[in-house]
Amino acid sequence: MNRITVSFVENTLMKLNISVFSVGEFSKIFKIKPSSARSFLLRNSKKKDSHIIKLKRGIYAFSINPVNQLEFANKLYQPSYISFETALSYYNIIPEMIYTITSATTKRTKEITAQNSVFKYYKIKKNLFFGYRPQKINDKIILIAEVEKALLDYIYLLSLKKGKFNERLDLKRINTKKLGYYVQYFKKAIKKNKAFISLINEIYKFV
Repeated sequence: MNRITVSFVENTLMKLNISVFSVGEFSKIFKIKPSSARSFLLRNSKKKDSHIIKLKRGIYAFSINPVNQLEFANKLYQPSYISFETALSYYNIIPEMIYTITSATTKRTKEITAQNSVFKYYKIKKNLFFGYRPQKINDKIILIAEVEKALLDYIYLLSLKKGKFNERLDLKRINTKKLGYYVQYFKKAIKKNKAFISLINEIYKFV
């Protein structure tokens, strides 16, 4: 398909339940060249009555289908997955209200303010970029850490900041077998991080 219409695009995005996408994803969905996708999106996002909204360079939203902030976080800075405090809050592990959306990435640590929200991306080692999966949240597919991995990502970040373990964490849902399995990967990747080992020992007092 070389030419696409606005109505066809809107109907397709609604049918696929897509609210936020990159130029590359749009290109694949509609089987057009990336250059054609970029031109179409840029042109239509400038129209006053358009439902195609440019969020940032290369990332667009479909306003008829409201953007899920977690989904947006996945798209805003890639590769990434929801983790740390945000994931722990989702799993009801952390008691405090979380206002910043936190994610793990293999790229440099970065903070982005967009859509009236703050998104923080913390860099982790490439060999620790695992333990996440697509999960349906509020009718959207979100890449989010498994509860055990979110906890370890959080502990790892605490160890780098020389932080203390939050004894108010509710760790009843933690699978100790899976936690131990993942801990071994962390130990191999961060052998000299004694603070991490110390925090892990604290964790085992509560699980």
